[in-house]
Amino acid sequence: MYNRIITFPVIAAALSLSGCAALQPTLPQPDAQIVDQWQNGETQSPPVDSSLDIFGASNTSDVGWRNFFTDPKLEQLIELSLENNRDLRVAALNVQRARAQYRIQRSDRLPSLNGTAAMTRAGGDASADIEQYEANLGIASYEIDLFGRVKNLSDAALQSYLATAEAQRSVQLSLVAEVANAYLTFSSDLELQRIAQATLETYQEQYQISSRGYELGSVSSLELSQVKTLLASAQADLALYSGQIAQDTSALSLLIGSPVNSDLLPDRFDLQVSGLAQLPAGVPSETLFRRPDLQRMEHQLRAANANLAAARAAFFPSITLTGSVGSLSGELSDLFGDNTGTWSFVPQIRVPIFQAGKLRSNRDVAALDRDIALATYEKTIQTGFKEVSDALTFSETLAQRRQAIEALVDAATETQSLSEKRYQAGRDSYLTLLDSQRTLYSARQALVQSLLREQSNRIELYKVLGGGWNEES
Repeated sequence: MYNRIITFPVIAAALSLSGCAALQPTLPQPDAQIVDQWQNGETQSPPVDSSLDIFGASNTSDVGWRNFFTDPKLEQLIELSLENNRDLRVAALNVQRARAQYRIQRSDRLPSLNGTAAMTRAGGDASADIEQYEANLGIASYEIDLFGRVKNLSDAALQSYLATAEAQRSVQLSLVAEVANAYLTFSSDLELQRIAQATLETYQEQYQISSRGYELGSVSSLELSQVKTLLASAQADLALYSGQIAQDTSALSLLIGSPVNSDLLPDRFDLQVSGLAQLPAGVPSETLFRRPDLQRMEHQLRAANANLAAARAAFFPSITLTGSVGSLSGELSDLFGDNTGTWSFVPQIRVPIFQAGKLRSNRDVAALDRDIALATYEKTIQTGFKEVSDALTFSETLAQRRQAIEALVDAATETQSLSEKRYQAGRDSYLTLLDSQRTLYSARQALVQSLLREQSNRIELYKVLGGGWNEES
C-alpha cells in the first residue's frame, strides 16, 4: 500500500512532464535576411573631440546617457524628463499593470485555500426550527496541470510582462533622444537668430548710408532697392527664428513635463553635446538585438508560442480537485467539539467531446498569432537594420556636406572682404558688394543647419543602436 501511494504521484508527474514536452511547440527563429555586419566608409571628418569612445564598450546600450551627453544643462533636462514626462509615466504604469496580471496568472499554478463559516436556520409550520453551524477550510477547483495548460498561460503572462518592460525602456530611449534633439534645435535656432540680428544691423547701417547717398545722387534707386530687399529679408528671418525659439521652448516644456527653467536653456550652439565617436567599419549586426523594441518583440513571440501550447493542451482531459475539512454542529458552543468533524473530496475530470470546433479554432487563432508575432519581429529587425544603415550613411555624407559648407563660408567670407575693399577703391559696384554679403549670410545659415543635422544624426545613431536608456555605464 505504501509503495502504491508513492508510485501514483511519480506516474502523474511523469505523465505531466511528457505531456508538456509533447505539446510545447518549437519556438521559431526569425529569418530577417540581413547581412552579418554593417559596412561604412571612412569619413574625412575627425571624430568629436571627447575622451569617451562609446564603441570601446562591449555594446552601445551599455553606455549611459550621462556619459554620452556632455552638456550639463542637457543632462539636467533629460533627468527632469525621466521624472515628469507623462508618456514615460504611462509606460511605467503599464509595466506595473502587466506585473500584476502575471501574478494573477501565476497564482493559478498553486491551490487556493478558502475558509468559510455559515449558520443555517430552517423551519416551517409542521416542524420546529433547526439551527446548524458550520466552519470549513477547503481547496476550490485546483487544476492538476498534466499537460501544461496552466503553466503555459503563466509563461505567456510572464513574457507579456517582460515585453511591457522593454516597451518602457524603448519609450525612455526615444524620450532621451527627443529631449537632446529639442535642445540642439533650440541652440541652433538661437544661433540663427544671432546671425540674423547681426546681419540686420549691418543692413540697417548700409540702408542709412545708401539713403543719404541716394539723396545726394551717388546711389541709384536700384541699389537702394536691393538694400531694402536684404533688410526686409533679414527682418523676416529674425521674426521667424524668434517664433521658432518660442516653439522650441514649448517642445522642451512638453517633453520634461513642466515649464523649462530659463537657466537650463542653452546660451550658445554647442557642438560638443554628444561624445559619439566615429563608428568603426564591420560592426556585427548582432548589436542590433540589444535594442529594447527588438527584445520586446522577442518576448511577444515567446508569449504567443506559450499561448499556442496552452491552446493545444485544451484538447486533452483536465482534472480538478475540490476538497474541504471542517466542523458541523447544531450548537455554536459545540462547533469544534468531539464528533463534529466533516470532510469532502471531489475530484473531477473533464474530457472535451464536442465543442463545435471551438477548441480547434482557438488553436488556429493562437497559431496565427504566433506567426503574426514572428513576421512582426522579422519586420522590426529589418526596420532597425535600415535605421542603423541610414544613420551610418548619413554620418558620412553629412560630414562631407559640412566640410563643403565650411569651405563655402571661408570662401564667402574672403569674397565679402575683397568685395568691400574693391568697392571702397571704386573697382566694384555696390550691387556686387551686396551680393557677396547675401552669399555669406546664406552660407552661415547653411553651416548652422548642417551642424545641427550632423549632431542630430549622431544622436539618432546612438538611439538606433540601442543606447540611451541606461543612466550610467
